[in-house]
Amino acid sequence: MIDVRIEQWRAWAPGLDNEDAWRAWAEAPHKLPDNGEQPNCDFLPAMQRRRLSRLARMTLEAAWPLCDEQEQLPLVFASRHGESPRTYALLSDLVAEEPLSPTQFGLSVHNAIAGQWSMLRGQRGESVAIAGEADTFEHAMLEAAMLLTEGAPAVIVVIAEERPAQAYEPWIHDVPFSYALALRLGGSAGRHWQLRLERNTGDTHAGDPSIGAWPHALDFLRALHTGSASLEHIWKTRRWIWQPLP
Repeated sequence: MIDVRIEQWRAWAPGLDNEDAWRAWAEAPHKLPDNGEQPNCDFLPAMQRRRLSRLARMTLEAAWPLCDEQEQLPLVFASRHGESPRTYALLSDLVAEEPLSPTQFGLSVHNAIAGQWSMLRGQRGESVAIAGEADTFEHAMLEAAMLLTEGAPAVIVVIAEERPAQAYEPWIHDVPFSYALALRLGGSAGRHWQLRLERNTGDTHAGDPSIGAWPHALDFLRALHTGSASLEHIWKTRRWIWQPLP
C-alpha cells in the first residue's frame, strides 16, 4: 500500500491540450481521431525540436511545465510500447536491405526519451524508463513512490503511448489514440490517493484491453476530473485499487 500526492498534472492528445478540453473528454470519453498531429514544443529551439520523435514531443509537452528551471527532480518515463513506429521503420529498412541510421537506432531504445529530457532540461538527477504490461501506469507510480521515500522532494512521472504502425494493430489494442500524461508527485501537497495491490483470484484475463476500454493512465485522469470514489484496475493476477483520501 502506498500514498501519493499529485501536486500538478498535464496531458496531451490530438485535440486535447488544455484542462478544459480534458475535463470535457473525461465527462464523455470517446476515441479521438489520430492523424499524426504533434505538439509544438515551442519552449525548445527549432534545431532541438527537429530531432524529437512524436512520442518524445508528447512527453516533453506534457512534462516540461511541471518542473521549474532551477529544480533537479527524478523522472519516471513509462511506456508499454515505446518508440514502436520508429522501430517498425528500422525493421522495414532491414527487410529492404537498406543501411540503418545509427541515430535512429540510438533514439529507438526505451530510455532514449528519458535521456533527451535530462539533456534538454539540464537534469542531472535520477531517471528511470519502465516498460510493463497493461498496468505499466501502476508500476510507474510505485517507482515514483519509492523515489519519494528515498528523499526526493518531488518526482515527475510520464506515461506516453503513440498509435502503433498499422502492421501492429492486430496485436496492440490498448492505445485508442496517442497520449501523454505527466504527473508531479510530492510528499506533502496535492490531491491525496492511496494505491493498494491485491491478488486477483478471478479470471486471469480480466482487464484485457478491448475496443472501448481505456488505458489505466487515462482512466485515472478521468477519475481526477469526475471525483470517483474509487478506481479498480485488474490485469492478470494483479488487482490495483485506487482510493482518494482527504
